[in-house]
Amino acid sequence: MSTFDDRERAFEAKFAHDAEMQFRAEARCNKLVGLWAAEMLGKSGQDAADYAMTVVAADFEEAGNEDVVRKLAADLEGKATADEIRAKLSATLAVAKAQLMSEL
Repeated sequence: MSTFDDRERAFEAKFAHDAEMQFRAEARCNKLVGLWAAEMLGKSGQDAADYAMTVVAADFEEAGNEDVVRKLAADLEGKATADEIRAKLSATLAVAKAQLMSEL
């Protein structure tokens, strides 16, 4: 094994770890925003948790956040605009990343 092979494996492992952490942060962010939206819809307890999971699942429709924004904008019609939802997603991503880092 050469030093180059070791470095290559280390870079690949770091890339995989970073990708996994980004995925987890985005999923956590969507869950937190889903809980925020559930509160605006008057849901609590298990209903709020179930709704948050539908928001997480909505993110698998296409790349990026627009699928989540469309779902939340439709569900929160008159309570939050698409721009407000995008701002909430952006702010919540930092919170989700901090939560994940504190769990390590």
